[in-house]
Amino acid sequence: MVSVERREGFNIKISRVLREATEHGLDLYLFVPAEIDLHRNVVSEGSFYHNAIHLKRTYYSNQRHLPLAHSRLARRDRQSPERYRLSLSLYAYQYVVALERLIAPLEGHPDRVSVEALEEIIELSRNVLKRMRRNRPGDDNQLKYFINIDNYLSWITEQRLLKLISGLPEWEDSQAMARHDLLEICRFESRYRSEHRYNSSRASQSPSRISNKMRLLRRLIEYPVTLKQRTRELGAWEERGVKALATGVVMLVISVMMLEARNLVGDLTLRFVLILALLYAMREVFKEDLRNTLWRWLRRGRPKWIRQYFDVHSNEMVGQQREWLDYVRFKRLDDEIRATRGGGVTQREEVILQYRSRSKMLPTRFLSGYEETREIMMLDLSVIANLLEDSHHHVYQLLDGEVNREVVERRYQINLVARAIRGSQKTTIQRWKINMSRSGIVDIEESTP
Repeated sequence: MVSVERREGFNIKISRVLREATEHGLDLYLFVPAEIDLHRNVVSEGSFYHNAIHLKRTYYSNQRHLPLAHSRLARRDRQSPERYRLSLSLYAYQYVVALERLIAPLEGHPDRVSVEALEEIIELSRNVLKRMRRNRPGDDNQLKYFINIDNYLSWITEQRLLKLISGLPEWEDSQAMARHDLLEICRFESRYRSEHRYNSSRASQSPSRISNKMRLLRRLIEYPVTLKQRTRELGAWEERGVKALATGVVMLVISVMMLEARNLVGDLTLRFVLILALLYAMREVFKEDLRNTLWRWLRRGRPKWIRQYFDVHSNEMVGQQREWLDYVRFKRLDDEIRATRGGGVTQREEVILQYRSRSKMLPTRFLSGYEETREIMMLDLSVIANLLEDSHHHVYQLLDGEVNREVVERRYQINLVARAIRGSQKTTIQRWKINMSRSGIVDIEESTP
């Protein structure tokens, strides 16, 4: 399954979990309305790939409390500071992912909020942090890592719970206990950071300073569990060969035509000079066209980039991924993708961007205790947003006998279809409707295919 979440600005977070050593595939289809002037001459495939698609993979476990991390924490006195940092980062990252996974379905959906769901969040927040703080190290080299991670976990717990509380509906007295417990956790974490002097008074009183500090701490936590990656563009030598072939063919034709013109015209005259200039102009025009045609024909259906993943500790390659990105026509899509999107006239006029990836991971080379990875793609639609019209129009309504006028910003709907492939198993197809304007993404709604 693929999950899609809205992020700040024009960013969309697309995540999935790769569980086995079999080959995994992901096909993303972005259906852009025809009224948005998007095509390869405005935004090329390479430009969209490098500016709009940002990938990251981390070690992942669906177990909320990883036993291996606990065993490492219990043996912290026998670990080096770097191994202790790794163990604690694994523990912290698993907690943050679990907390986000529990809270995300409840945000913006008051009907899904229940006492049982909130009690699960309360239990997770209390138990995990209490268990970690019970093993506070005495070694200064280990303590500095503990303070950074403890500081961030305390702050992010408070922030996530406060955001959840701000969207909770008005409850009855029988349900107010869970809300009270959530608020109590937030108060306790605020006092805890203050008592241990984790942050200066200036940082604590400035939302921007404390937010930037915590963002840096988050990166320090994720570094040990994030796979290093190296991206390489394919076909560099082939492109040089195509350029040489196109130049050679065009020069051969032009040379033959020059000899024929010399035989027909005779001596060097003004007419021969004009013909020679025309032939050179034709050479420049047809050389580019021939090169582009040969290049598209040679690279059709072949991957354009390869991304290699390395363990940050052993520097061993743990997997690789081939990637494609192309503008495609509606009639060239698979039947199941066309059926998911629909076949109306409006849909057939849309501009379609297709992203494909095929990856193979090697769990035997993973960090001990992990057999899965989590892929996170940040899709930045600001490239498309720059092409939108910043326009407004008025909507009139008759309310209580009076005409009411409201200013409405123009919105566009972009459809995202995802197909996840895992080995020989059945593929999963999902579709989302992305409503956006020039000022940002308004809403993302999953649609049943």
